[in-house]
Amino acid sequence: MVTSTLSKTRFSQAKADHAVRFIENLELTAGEWKGQKFKLLPWQYKIISDVFGTLKADDTRQYKMVYVEIPKKNGKSELSAAVALYLLFGDKEPGAQVYLAAADKDQAGIVYGAAAQMIRQNPTLSKLCKVNDSRKRVWLLNDNAFLQTLSSEISTKHGLNISGAVIDELHAHPNRLLYEVLTKGSGDARRQPLFFIITTAGIDRNSVCWELHEKARGVINGTIDDPTFYPVIYGPPDDEAGTDWDWTSEENWYKVNPSLGHTVKIDTVRDAFREAQRKVEEENTFKQLRLNIWVKQSMRWIKLVDWDKCLGTVNLDELKGRICYSALDLSSSNDITALAHAFPFEDKYKILMRFWIPEETAAEKEKHDRVPYARWVREGFVQTTPGNVIDYQFIRKQLNEDRATFGMQELAYDPWNAVKLMTELQDDGFAVEEKQQSEGHPLLVRFSQNMASMSPASKGFMDLMLTGKLEHGGNPVLRSHADNAVIYIDANQNIKPNKAKAAARIDGIVSLIMALDRAVRHQGDGPSVYEERGILSL
Repeated sequence: MVTSTLSKTRFSQAKADHAVRFIENLELTAGEWKGQKFKLLPWQYKIISDVFGTLKADDTRQYKMVYVEIPKKNGKSELSAAVALYLLFGDKEPGAQVYLAAADKDQAGIVYGAAAQMIRQNPTLSKLCKVNDSRKRVWLLNDNAFLQTLSSEISTKHGLNISGAVIDELHAHPNRLLYEVLTKGSGDARRQPLFFIITTAGIDRNSVCWELHEKARGVINGTIDDPTFYPVIYGPPDDEAGTDWDWTSEENWYKVNPSLGHTVKIDTVRDAFREAQRKVEEENTFKQLRLNIWVKQSMRWIKLVDWDKCLGTVNLDELKGRICYSALDLSSSNDITALAHAFPFEDKYKILMRFWIPEETAAEKEKHDRVPYARWVREGFVQTTPGNVIDYQFIRKQLNEDRATFGMQELAYDPWNAVKLMTELQDDGFAVEEKQQSEGHPLLVRFSQNMASMSPASKGFMDLMLTGKLEHGGNPVLRSHADNAVIYIDANQNIKPNKAKAAARIDGIVSLIMALDRAVRHQGDGPSVYEERGILSL
């Protein structure tokens, strides 16, 4: 556990006990615990006691914002509901306005449902209020006070007079708008407004949730001074959860899941762990939701340990004159562009990659992508083109040189943004119809990056990698793209790389998938042998 070490102005045991007693007189609402008294677990007790018992000199609460980051199934919804009810019934705030907010109204409804059920199970509270489930609203009968869920429409939220807000799963919020509407000035007219945020780790390090995570780390470590902010993080000691923190250790599972053995069973976590080991796309989900690790992307696809087993050797001299199937991912004009050549050998495919980046944006991209473009340029793994956008004439020149050097059979391309270059390549002798194809005249093949095209190709690529039929030669740019690769999986178990969700560049992997698909298709008659195969997991 990582918790707050903030100095306390004054601690009132009576105030702390008042909040604890209120919550422990409520009854739990779900599963085997339904109807049982809400006995706070030690980690919950500490939060409630610290937050409601720590006072300023004027006897109002010291803490204005509480940030709790914890893995799923540790009882956060029940705790959030109990806090919301205390802010409504027990805080003695005239005309209290308490809001339940989440990424969408359904998510907010989870906490509301627990709160409404707690009221129904408590005869005293039931007499003091009216519950309207259709509006997801509770209001007190003898006061102008209420509890209300909020939907995601932001325009109607300005001007709220908030006394308390419970914000659930902040990591899932699509943007920062709702958070800012709730927290920026909305509680200024209140004596002691409280914003209680509880979430699991996320994947987007450009989000407001990551900003609060970083602030929480800073307050905990003493590098940020904000006595109104109460941080609690249950997670590994550093955000990358590197080699010094073993995510496979059950001992570590208990450290980051304070309710393990209570609200969540160890067998449940073990089952999820086995699934993460069996399916590579589940590993990051397990780390994020079960261990509270901020992962790079939601469904990491390629394990580097598997990738590195495919090192092999790629020698330019042995590739000269050999048949290859190629693919070009042009990306956007100011970003990295990738070209993949896949060379069929007797029992494997050897890969030669080429990358381009605009010279004037290389330094900025290095800072943004956190990869050593300058070194890769020096070492010859990336070529630069003059200016701040890709000069496709450099790519055109390289393609013509490569078709003269290798036995290039096809060049697959995504038609998006490729019309001009493909027209110029036709002028250079590239063919657009199979009957025009001949030695020295490779066929241009449209390869749209939609699910129909990319799913069989992506499954085929994974099959080749896991069975050791791929040799990439250790290209560091391609390795970086492999590490970043994310896949989207639809309801029919179709898959494709997801550039939008990737933390950084994956263009090399996309072009490699396309090139390998064209190569595999020509190993026999008819369509790719992977079109009807499911996702292969080892």
